[in-house]
Amino acid sequence: MIKAEWLKIFKTKKMLVAIFAVLFIPVLYSGMFLWAFWDPYAQLSSMPVAIVNGDKGATIDGEEIRLGETLTDELIESEQFKFIEIDSDGAEDKLKEQNYYILIKIPENFSQHATTLLDETPSKLTIEYIPNEGFNFLGAQIGETAMDRIKAEVNSQVSKTYAEKLFDSISTLGDGFTEASVGATKLDDGAQKIVDGAGDIKGYLEQLASSTIELSDGTSELTVGAASAATGASQLASGVSTIADASAQLASGASTVSEGASQLQQGIAQYTNGVAQVADGQASLTSGQSSLAENLAALTTGTAGIDDKIKALADGSTSVAGGIDQLAASLEAIIPMLPEENQTALKTALVQLQAGSKQVSGGLSQLYTGTENIDDKIAALSDGAAQLNAGQQQVAAGVKQLNGSSSQLVDGSNSLASGNATLAEKLTELTAGAQTAAIGANDLATGLNTLAVGSIKINDGTSLLAEKTGELADGTTTLVNGTKELADGTTTLAGKLGEASEQVNVNPTEETYDMVAAPVEIEKTAVNHVPNYGTGFAPYFISLGLFVGALLISIVFPLVEPAIRPKSGASWFFSKVSVLTIVGIIQALISVFVVVGWLGLEVDSMPKFIVTAILTSFTFIALIQLLVSVLGDSGRFVGILILIFQLTTSAGTFPIELVPNQLHIFNTFLPMTFTVQSFKAAISTGDSSFLIYNWSILGVFLVACLALTFGYFALLYNKRYSKGVEQV
Repeated sequence: MIKAEWLKIFKTKKMLVAIFAVLFIPVLYSGMFLWAFWDPYAQLSSMPVAIVNGDKGATIDGEEIRLGETLTDELIESEQFKFIEIDSDGAEDKLKEQNYYILIKIPENFSQHATTLLDETPSKLTIEYIPNEGFNFLGAQIGETAMDRIKAEVNSQVSKTYAEKLFDSISTLGDGFTEASVGATKLDDGAQKIVDGAGDIKGYLEQLASSTIELSDGTSELTVGAASAATGASQLASGVSTIADASAQLASGASTVSEGASQLQQGIAQYTNGVAQVADGQASLTSGQSSLAENLAALTTGTAGIDDKIKALADGSTSVAGGIDQLAASLEAIIPMLPEENQTALKTALVQLQAGSKQVSGGLSQLYTGTENIDDKIAALSDGAAQLNAGQQQVAAGVKQLNGSSSQLVDGSNSLASGNATLAEKLTELTAGAQTAAIGANDLATGLNTLAVGSIKINDGTSLLAEKTGELADGTTTLVNGTKELADGTTTLAGKLGEASEQVNVNPTEETYDMVAAPVEIEKTAVNHVPNYGTGFAPYFISLGLFVGALLISIVFPLVEPAIRPKSGASWFFSKVSVLTIVGIIQALISVFVVVGWLGLEVDSMPKFIVTAILTSFTFIALIQLLVSVLGDSGRFVGILILIFQLTTSAGTFPIELVPNQLHIFNTFLPMTFTVQSFKAAISTGDSSFLIYNWSILGVFLVACLALTFGYFALLYNKRYSKGVEQV
C-alpha cells in the first residue's frame, strides 16, 4: 500500500507537481511575512513626516533663542523619519491627501513659553501632533512613540538652558557670599567697638538719672506757684471784662436814647404840623360824612323790597320756560302736517325759543341769588354811616383840643434831646477805657495759664525723664550684654559666609548642564533578547504557514482514497501517513532553511528548532487528516475555523491578556498556542523544560488525531472491504 501510494504520486504528474508546490506553501507564508516585517523600524527613515515650524523665537537674559528652528534641524538630521519641513499653507490638506503620515506643528510661541519657567504662571511648550490614522494606524502609533522621544529631547534642551542660567546665578551667589564674608568681618570689628561704647554709655546714663531727680523736685514747686498766679489773673480778667461789657452796653443804650430823643424832637415837630393838617382835613371829612349819611338814607328808601320783586320776576321767567316746553310738546303732533321746509323752520324756532327762555330763567335766578336781602344790607349801611358821622364829630372836637397843646410838647422834647447827647458822649469814653483794661487783664491771665500748663508739662517731663533715664540706665546693661552677643554672632557670621563662599564656588561644564537636563538614563538589559520584529513574529508566522500547508495538502493529495485495494485498515492508514509524514518533514525543513539561511533568523538551539518545526508540521497535518478524512470538504471548513480562532488566541502577536476574556478558552485547547510557545522556547528563551512541556502537549494532539484517524480507517475498511465488495 505504501509503495502503491508513492508510485501513484510519481506516475500522476499533476498530483506530483501539486504536492511539490504545496511543499513551499508554508515557507511562502512564513518567509514572505517575516521578510516583509523583519525589521520595519529600520525603514523609518523612508516614512514621510511633515514639520511646520511657526516659532518666532524669544529672548532670555538678552540672548536670542529659537527652539523651534533647533528642534526642526535636529529632527531632520536624526533621520528617525523622513522629516520634511513645509509651509503652514495647505499643510493639513497635504496630510489628508496622504502625502505624509504625520504632521508636526511647532507654534509661534514655542520659544516664548520656554522663557516663562521662572514666572508666576509658567506656560508649557506645546507641539501639535496630527497623524492621519486612517492612512495607516500603525504609522500613527509609531509616530506617537517618536513624539515621546521628541518631547524628551525638548525637555532636555529647555532644562539645559535653565541649568546654564542656574549655575551662572550660583556663581554670582558665590561671589556675593565672598563679599558678604568680607563685610561680615568688618561688621565684627564694628560690633567690638559697640561693646566698648555701650559700657561708656551706661556710666553716663547713671549720672544723668541722678541729676534728673533733683530737676524734677524743683519743677514741682514752680508748678504750684504758677497755678496760683494763673488763678488770680483769671479772676481779675473776668471782673474787668464784666465792667467793660456793662459800660459798653450802657454807652450803647445812651447813644440809642440820644438818637431816640432827637427823633422824638423831630417827630413832635412833625406831629404838631400834622395835627394842624388833621384839624383842617377833619372839618372837610365831617362835612362829606354828613352828605354820605343823607344819601344812604335816600338809597335805603328807594331799594326797599327790591329783592322780592326780582324773585317774582325769576318765578315768572320759569313759568314762561315751562309754557314754551308745553307749546313744543303740543306742536309735535301738528308739525308733521306742515310742509317740510316749514317743519324745519318751526322746529328751529322752537329750539331757539326754548334755549332763550332757559337762559333768561337761569340769569334771573342768579340775579335773585345775588340781590337777596340787598335792601336790608343797604339799610344797615345807612345806619352805620349815621353812627360814623356822629363819631367823626367827636374826633373833630378832640383834634381841635390837641392842636392847642402841641407847643408845650415841642419845648419838652428839645430839652430831653440835649441832655441825652451829653450822657452818650461821656459813656463812650468810659467804655473805651474799660475795654483796654479788659484786654490787658485777659493777656495777663492767658500768660499765667500758659506758664502754669508749661510748668505742669515740665514737671511731668522731668519726672518721666527721671524715670526713663533710670530705665535707660538699666537697659544699657542689657545693651552691653546684647552687644557682646552681637560681636559673637558677627564672628560666627563671618566664618560661615567664608565657608559658604567656598561651597558655592562651582565650575560647571557642558557635562554638568547635560546632567541637570537629563539626570536619568535607562539601561536596558533584556532577558532572552529578540533583535527584531522578524524574530519576534517567527513563531507565529511559521506556525501559520505550516497550518496552511497542511490544509493545502488535503486538497492536492487524496487523504482517504487508496491507490490500490487495501488489505487492511492499518495498511490503508499507514500508506496515507507515510506520504503525509514525508511531506510534513520536507515542508518543515524548507521553512527552517529559508528563515534561518536566507532571512538570517537567529535561534537559540538549531536542533530544538528543527524538531519543533517537524513536530508542528506533523500535528497540523494529523489534525487536518482527521477532519478531512471524517468530514470531507466540511472538515476543511472546520479546519479554516480552527485556523481563525488560533490566529486570534495563540498569543503570537499581542499578549493573551490583551485579548477579550471570552476567547481565552481557545488559547488553552487549540494546538497553535503550543506550537508558538515551542518556537519561542527554541528561538529565544532556550527554556528546555518549557519546550518539552509544549512538545508533550503537541504529542498528545498528534497521537490523539492519528489514533482517531486510524480508528476511522479501520471502521471504513470494515464497511467497504470486509465482505470482499468494494464500497465507493
